[in-house]
Amino acid sequence: MPPPSGPALPASSPTPPTPRHRVLIADDAEETTLLLSRLLTKAGYECFTAADGADCLQKFDRLGPELVIVDIMMPGVHGMDVLRQIKAGPRGGKTGIIMISARAFEPDKERATALGAFGYLVKPIQRVQLLALVAAFFAGEVRPAPGSIEPTALPAADEIYMPELDSSRGVFRLYGTRGSIPVPGAAVARYGGNTSCLEVRHGTDVVIIDAGTGIRECGIDLARQGPRPLHLFVGHTHWDHIQGFPFFAPAYIPGFELSVYGASGFRKDLKSIFQGQLDYDYFPVDMRDMRAAMTFATLDASPVRIGNINVHWEWAIHPGATVCFKIEIGGIKIGYVTDNEFLRGYLGHPAKALAATDMLSPYRAIIDFFTGVDVLIAEAQYTNEEYLKKIGWGHTSISNACVLAALTGVRKWIVTHHDPIHDDAAVDRKIALIRQVLREIGHEAEVSAGYDGMTLYL
Repeated sequence: MPPPSGPALPASSPTPPTPRHRVLIADDAEETTLLLSRLLTKAGYECFTAADGADCLQKFDRLGPELVIVDIMMPGVHGMDVLRQIKAGPRGGKTGIIMISARAFEPDKERATALGAFGYLVKPIQRVQLLALVAAFFAGEVRPAPGSIEPTALPAADEIYMPELDSSRGVFRLYGTRGSIPVPGAAVARYGGNTSCLEVRHGTDVVIIDAGTGIRECGIDLARQGPRPLHLFVGHTHWDHIQGFPFFAPAYIPGFELSVYGASGFRKDLKSIFQGQLDYDYFPVDMRDMRAAMTFATLDASPVRIGNINVHWEWAIHPGATVCFKIEIGGIKIGYVTDNEFLRGYLGHPAKALAATDMLSPYRAIIDFFTGVDVLIAEAQYTNEEYLKKIGWGHTSISNACVLAALTGVRKWIVTHHDPIHDDAAVDRKIALIRQVLREIGHEAEVSAGYDGMTLYL
């Protein structure tokens, strides 16, 4: 009988599949091993991964890969030690090793090459560079020279990110943060010794608040920039807020236009007060030597509009006709109060003051004035111990200042008007204590000490 019909047998055995090249990838960052493994597997390589240097050495002995890709900075066994041990072993001459690292330093590349690495890739690893270098090894190409190991390609010019400080929303700088009297010396080197002065800018509009000794340096900077209109607001006319005015360079330069604003209620008018400190008995030049166009105005309306800057004012609790300010630029609000005895005479715990409606009622105007500001530059001149002896002097204790910060809801508080007896270490302790008190009363705020030259871009 004929054999049963069926499919024809092949004439010869099938060709066995070509074995894939074996690659071991070692990196303690799992996302890196997964990425490289996925890229190389898709390109036709058989990949294995190791979690650190020790794991790499164990799997190298067991799996016998032809190529090892090793991160330099791994826990336990360093990547360079992995390279050294493999190259020193019996299969080191036939095994290729590519080092990878976030370190792009030439000495690292040169050391890897000297130890026998075939190549060096800098993270983040580019797919094209990786595949080209791996293919070059398996094609038997010569190992790159030390000075030319896979340089990191620069992105195209339009892809390079070069950020610049953005001053379009406004910027302010503290030129003086000391109260009462300027103090020199190494003990105040970090926070500075100049008395009160704040500059606020928006475009070409410049507002200066207070003319303490800090205004001298402010004036030097402005003089370099050439004539322009300037607006000087004075919180009050005690010495530490006007004593720098005779040294304000723009006042002597033709072309500058200086408008000076202050509250009414002094025994003298504002111009007479400034002119008085330029009397020949006190100073070698007088106001006639000031060549800038100068005007003096009384604060009788709020806000004062200067370009895109609005300057609001409110009465502060301090001897004499003293005001505080709120500067608004495009919806950003900066509060500034240097002389203000908030909760005058109160010595109790701040938590009790927060709930004492009757006690707070005389201060409601100033609380409302600063509620909602983005930055509060405010004094806390005295420690609670110092305040015991200085009630009625017109300045606030640390804990009472914390009550004001909590009631206004401020989230960024820059402490200013540092007492002249407080050196840098004392200011540091004061800031630490303020942070502690705020935690006790449950108010979260970023607190820092103002210093001469402190600049904040809005």
